[in-house]
Amino acid sequence: MHLPRYTYKTNESYLDYEFLSVGPRGSVKKVVRFTAIHTGVFNLAFGDLDEETGEISDTIVTNNNDSRKVLATVAATVHDFTLQYSKAIIIAKGSTHSRTRLYRMGITNNWAVITLDFEVHGLKDKHWELFEAGKDYEAFLIRRK
Repeated sequence: MHLPRYTYKTNESYLDYEFLSVGPRGSVKKVVRFTAIHTGVFNLAFGDLDEETGEISDTIVTNNNDSRKVLATVAATVHDFTLQYSKAIIIAKGSTHSRTRLYRMGITNNWAVITLDFEVHGLKDKHWELFEAGKDYEAFLIRRK
C-alpha cells in the first residue's frame, strides 16, 4: 500500500511493532501486537502503549487527527508480519463497535489493494464469510493468498 504511514520498528520475532502517532496531542506511542491464540492463528491487538505497565490500551481515543495514517501503518505491519509468517491467519476486532466499523471502512476504502495479497473474511452471526463492503461485521479474519 502506498498510503501515507508512519515508520515503525519491530522486534526480532516480528510479533510486536511500535510507531509514533504525531499530531495536536503530541507524540503517542502506538503498538501492534500479534499474539498466537491457536496454531497458526494470531490475534491482532492495537492501541496506545502504557509506558508504566507495558500494556496496550485499546480503549483510549488519541484524537491526533491522523486516523487514516495510523490505520495505514497498522495495515503495513500486517503486510510485514505475513511476509515472516506466510501461513498465519490474523483475527482483528475493535474494542468497541465503532472501532470495528472503522476497521471495516478502512478495509472497504482500500479493497482493491488489499485483495492483491490478502483474503478477508468477516464474522457475522457466529459464521465467517467472505468480506463484503457495507456489511456490519463483528471481527475480521485476514490471510495471505
